Amino acid sequence: MKILFIGGTGTISMAITRLLAERGEELYLLNRGNRNEDLPDNVHLIRCDINDETEVAKKLEGMKFDCVGEFIGFVPSQLERDYRLFAGKTEQFIYISSASAYRKPMQGYVITEETPLENPYWQYSRDKKACEEYLMERYRKDGFPVTIVRPSHTYDERSVPLGVHGKNGSWQVVKRIREGKPVIIHGDGTSLWTITHNSDFAKAYVGLIGNPDAIGEAFHITTDESVSWNEIYGYIAKTLGVELKSCHVSSNTLAKLGPDYDFVGSLIGDKANSVVFDNSKVKKLVPGFNAEVSAEEGIRRTVEYVLSHKECQQDDEEFDKWCDEVVAKVTSIK
Repeated sequence: MKILFIGGTGTISMAITRLLAERGEELYLLNRGNRNEDLPDNVHLIRCDINDETEVAKKLEGMKFDCVGEFIGFVPSQLERDYRLFAGKTEQFIYISSASAYRKPMQGYVITEETPLENPYWQYSRDKKACEEYLMERYRKDGFPVTIVRPSHTYDERSVPLGVHGKNGSWQVVKRIREGKPVIIHGDGTSLWTITHNSDFAKAYVGLIGNPDAIGEAFHITTDESVSWNEIYGYIAKTLGVELKSCHVSSNTLAKLGPDYDFVGSLIGDKANSVVFDNSKVKKLVPGFNAEVSAEEGIRRTVEYVLSHKECQQDDEEFDKWCDEVVAKVTSIK
């Protein structure tokens, strides 16, 4: 198949890119070239900023695709641009939305694709919902061949999955655990969460490419495993070979104490809720799909990778200081 990805080198998309390249598909990546150094040799590169619509149209002139995958569309205006660029030029348009768009607070903990999209806590999620609505309108009115995919917490070897972290990612928390400092876990750490390794996500996504039954439909793709946040942080400490020193703080308190980190959206609107995903819909279309990387195994791989790659170790002194202040406040109250 002839496939174009807008992006193609991010946390979610890189594993898909590698899998398609391994299978010998004719794959093109349209991006600015910032992270193309680790790509397989048989991937075709179109270096361009997708926001420069005129330039993109020139570079894609005369080209048609079996599938276009959009990984970096966050607001409806970007999808309106994509429609202008790709209407009549692709047999399928797969849009990466977000499972965070599902209703919060939860009504029941099992999520299906029929769960309403309604998240009053996070603008990011509301924008994703609006993008979905625009695309489905184009499908119903114009026959634009849309498939919606909703990832939940998908991760790769470059960043450890966490609930509470700073603007530079996971390293500072990993560093605190390794140094024996208390780390903040939202709530009491017992709520259930789902973390999906990107290599597992890729298998289901690739199974939807070129599948006519996926047109006009939405799917979430996650592992079937649910683990508590205490377990997630415990797996990190286990890999590091140290004792976990946790400091549990309610999500509402974290939202008040850390306005610069948007914990209202990322915690109250997402990670503070217990979630279990029913993946039967995507499994029906991709019968061989089964997530194989457990949370414990995936975290072990990721921590070991981060420890061996200096470029993944971005210190965050501001967040580290904030953690110390929050821990001191909580400890003094207790």
